[in-house]
Amino acid sequence: MIISRPRARFAFSHPAHFIALGFGAGLSPFAPGTAGTLVAFPLWWLLRDLGEPLVVVGIIAWMYALGVWACGITGRNLGISDHGSMCWDEVVAFLLVLAVVPEDPWWQAAAFFLFRAFDVVKPAPIRQLEMRFKGGFGVMFDDLLAAGYTLLVLALVKRVFF
Repeated sequence: MIISRPRARFAFSHPAHFIALGFGAGLSPFAPGTAGTLVAFPLWWLLRDLGEPLVVVGIIAWMYALGVWACGITGRNLGISDHGSMCWDEVVAFLLVLAVVPEDPWWQAAAFFLFRAFDVVKPAPIRQLEMRFKGGFGVMFDDLLAAGYTLLVLALVKRVFF
C-alpha cells in the first residue's frame, strides 16, 4: 500500500517515522524538503555550542546513520523508498553545511538557497547515484552530495570574491 500524504498519526506511530519526517516538518503540505532544511537551523544552534568540532561532526555522523535506519523503515511503510515527506536527509545534510560555512547570516542564507537548489535540481552525478542506491542509504546519500556541491560553490565564491 502506498501512502501518498502521511498524517500526524503516521508520524507518531513509530520513532523511525517521526525522525524520517523531520520531527513533523515532512507533514508540510508545501515544500516538505524546504521545511526539513529549516529544521536544521535550531538543531545547529544547539550543536554549535558543544564546542569541539570533532564532537559536532561525530553527532552529525550519528544522525546520518540514524537517518539511514529511519528512512529505510519509513520508506517501506509509506510504499515509496524516497517519499517526498521524508526530510531527515535534508536536516542532516544541511547540518553538515552549517558546520562548515561561516557563522554569518548572509553565508548561511546563501548556503540554504544553494543547498535547496542542488537538492531539487540534482545535477550529475546526484540523480544517477540516487537512482542507483536504494533504501535508507540512498535517501540520505543524495543529500550529502547536494551538501558537497553547496560547500564547493561557497568555497569558490569565498576564494574568488573575498
